Amino acid sequence: MKIDFDPPPGVISIAAYGPGWIRVRDQRIEAPCVVAMDGVHRELLPARLEELGAEHLDRVLALGPEIVLLGTGARQRFVDIALVARLAAAGVALEMMDTGAACRLFNILSSEDRAVAAALFMI
Repeated sequence: MKIDFDPPPGVISIAAYGPGWIRVRDQRIEAPCVVAMDGVHRELLPARLEELGAEHLDRVLALGPEIVLLGTGARQRFVDIALVARLAAAGVALEMMDTGAACRLFNILSSEDRAVAAALFMI
């Protein structure tokens, strides 16, 4: 799905997504990644959502978000409550949703200059 959105100059945005890929600006990404205000981070997440652990979320926290959007693939799935509590203890909200919704919400929040990171697993 192409997202018809014109972000303010200098704001990173997710341009499109589909089964097995997302596009940030002109960069096609085909593996789990974190999209944050400073760019795309391909090395922070495991290959599968089921492998997501505290060490991965600690890496995302190091980017300084106030909100982490967890795109869980084609449908919304939930992670262990201990991971949610870990981020809450750091003062960071963790919202879990399907990856398409996470891409769209990332664009909205980033355009508002919010400190947001989207941890995205492919659809």
